[in-house]
Amino acid sequence: MPPATNELKRPESRREFLRFLATSPLLAYPGIGFARDAKPITDPNDAINVFDFQDAAKATLPVAHYGYLATGTNDDGTVRANREGFDKFALRVRRLVDVSNIDTSIELMGTQWETPIVIAPTGSQKAFHPEGEVAVARAARAKGHLQILSTVTTSSVEEVTEARGAPIWYQLYPTTEWSITTHLLSRAEAAGCPVVALTVDLQGGSNRETAERARRNDERQCDVCHAEGGYYDRKSMFDGVDTSRITSQEPLTMTWDYAKKIQDTTTMKLYIKGIVTAEDAALCVDNGIDGIVVSNHGGRAEASNRSTIECLPEIVAAVRGRIPVIIDGGFRRGTDIFKALALGANAIAIGRPYLWGLGAFGQPGVETVLSILRAELEMVMRQAGTTSIRAITKDYVV
Repeated sequence: MPPATNELKRPESRREFLRFLATSPLLAYPGIGFARDAKPITDPNDAINVFDFQDAAKATLPVAHYGYLATGTNDDGTVRANREGFDKFALRVRRLVDVSNIDTSIELMGTQWETPIVIAPTGSQKAFHPEGEVAVARAARAKGHLQILSTVTTSSVEEVTEARGAPIWYQLYPTTEWSITTHLLSRAEAAGCPVVALTVDLQGGSNRETAERARRNDERQCDVCHAEGGYYDRKSMFDGVDTSRITSQEPLTMTWDYAKKIQDTTTMKLYIKGIVTAEDAALCVDNGIDGIVVSNHGGRAEASNRSTIECLPEIVAAVRGRIPVIIDGGFRRGTDIFKALALGANAIAIGRPYLWGLGAFGQPGVETVLSILRAELEMVMRQAGTTSIRAITKDYVV
């Protein structure tokens, strides 16, 4: 037992209390203390969960690169909220169901997928591994996942499509120059992308303090990659494009009319990425949008301190099954995925976890992250007595 409260006023008693805490068996459990003190894994096969890859990536990557990966906006409150939001939902599980056969497949935009776990678009992946998005595409191919490619990819849409061995989706930052936007759309469409996801959650910009502090603490010489004007030079989709006219990747004048212009310009189906309210979800349906990605940019966009999983129910209610709903933001566990599916999402997307795997081990790391999440999802499906994704309904979550 710890010392009595009135004894803690003495310095020696406080020291005794701290020693008691240090030896407490509670600290032996991951997430309470022990896991954060463990040495990072050196082999992807040693991972117990996806968080093990976070430690390994942090130990492997340059300080500034890891800071860019980890950062949210302001004090990272929305990043934390995305994780904490899952704790506000609990599972209702059923018993005595034959769960010997589990079907995790889904249908999305006319294509059958083995799993509802989608690889979210993230930029600058060669900052985490020399093979970047190509290594991720090979992992997606090996594991049967849908991959969405960022506008600011460091590997071209053609390279990534070839490595994936199947069509990928394309995420669009529209830029302030419409001619460049149409160039990006045409190139993605020519590469076989059936869907473009227009990102709309960064029009106000974001104050990424963690990334800036990490940059200041990085003692490497970074001028070659980060010289003035060099940002677009490292982004493959802007090869041969005059980027000097671009003042922003998120035009402040962008409205629903902009979405209509995109629809009139391309044959690709149009998703809107960054929807977090019922009102905007309803407007997506009213404007003929083909699908929604519930997203706050992994906590890197607005400083709302509201998790995407908490946004999901009102969006699903507004959509009423008329268009698909994908959600990203803080997914780290199979139970997280199950909760989102139970609340009405058609699929979920992951970002940081596969980047941890990429940064630490390249393609094998990405593959192992995907395998762990799939195994955890199948486990909770069996625990809950749900033998298919269609069987996961709102009756299984409170």
